[in-house]
Amino acid sequence: MTAFRSGLDRYRHSNGDDEAETRIPPYKVSRKRPLPKPDTEALQSQPSSPAKKRRQGSHYAPPSKYAHLPKLLDILEPHLICVFVGTNPGIRTATAGHAYAHPSNLFWKLLHSSGCTDKRLPPENDVDLPRWYAMGNTNIVERPSKDAAELSKTEMAAGTPILEEKFRKYRPEAVCIVGKGIWEAIWRWRYKREIKKSEFKWGWQDEHERMGVVEGEWNGARVYVTSSTSGLSASLRPAEKEAIWKPFGEWVKARRLERYGTEGRIDQVRPTGIDAASGD
Repeated sequence: MTAFRSGLDRYRHSNGDDEAETRIPPYKVSRKRPLPKPDTEALQSQPSSPAKKRRQGSHYAPPSKYAHLPKLLDILEPHLICVFVGTNPGIRTATAGHAYAHPSNLFWKLLHSSGCTDKRLPPENDVDLPRWYAMGNTNIVERPSKDAAELSKTEMAAGTPILEEKFRKYRPEAVCIVGKGIWEAIWRWRYKREIKKSEFKWGWQDEHERMGVVEGEWNGARVYVTSSTSGLSASLRPAEKEAIWKPFGEWVKARRLERYGTEGRIDQVRPTGIDAASGD
C-alpha cells in the first residue's frame, strides 16, 4: 500500500510551495494574424467524389443464368485410390473445361504439397489423374455458378444420392470432400438436419459415414474431409489448410506404393495388385 501511495504522489498537483519541482509550462498559442476563412463557394463548386460501393455478396442464381456454359465432365474410372468431390464448377473452370482452373484456387498446389502428386500439375492435366495417380474428380452439384453462394442448400444436399450412385458404380477406396460446406450438405441429406459444431471434424470420418455402400457386397468408400481450396475461402490460414491436407496425401502415397510399387506416377509401373474392390 505504501508503494502504491508513493506512486500516486508522482501525479499530485503542486500546491505552489514546491517551486523547485519541474513543471511543464502551459502551451500558449499565439497568432500574428487571423486564419483566412475558407472559400465556401469554391468548395461547393468542386465535384464531390462518388461514394465507394461496397462489394455485395452473392445470392442464389437459377440454373438458367449460366445455362450457356458447358458442363464439366467427371473424371472417374473403376477402383481408383480416391475421388475428389468439389462443390460445383466455377465460371472459369466451366469455360476452361478443366477442374479447379481459376488461378486463385489452391487445389493443384495442395494436391502437390500434400503428396497426392509428385509435382504440381496445371488444370489441363486433370484428365490424366486416373492414369498417372489413380485419382479422380467429381462435384456434388453439376451446374456452374460464380461461387457456392449462388447454389441453394436444397440442391447441394440433393447431390448426395447422385454421388452415392457414382461411388457404388466406380468403387474408389476413398472420397476426399474438398470443403466443409460439401460435407455439411451430405450430412443434411443423410440426417435431415444441420450438423452440430461438436459433430464436425476435419480428416477421416467415422466408419459408418462411408459412401457408396452396397449391402453385402461392398463396404463403401472411406470419407476424408479437407478444407476448401477456393480463393474466396479465407477462414483458414494456408498453413492450416496444408496441415489438414497432409495426412490424406500421406495415405494416398502409401496406397500407391502398396498397389503399384511407387509413391509417384503409376503409368509406367506395372501394378503389384489392386485390392480396392474390397473397400478396406
